Amino acid sequence: MDVIIRPLLTEKMMAQMEKENKLMFIVARQSTKASIKREVEKMYAEKVKDINTQISRAGDKRAYVRFQRASAALDIATKLGVM
Repeated sequence: MDVIIRPLLTEKMMAQMEKENKLMFIVARQSTKASIKREVEKMYAEKVKDINTQISRAGDKRAYVRFQRASAALDIATKLGVM
């Protein structure tokens, strides 16, 4: 099972990335916070501080991931090519 489907970048997430060190991912509907944390730490080699999940009106599950290291979200966004 693939846990992370894709990163999601909106104007609001750009502000959260800079202020709160967060990134948002669209994840599999059946994934748990623990599995999301494991997958993000494995894929990007950064420690995760906390995760919030939400199911959108469209039925997508979104994971808001906050990283421990100060500029980790910006570094990961740069690697993904979204910055």
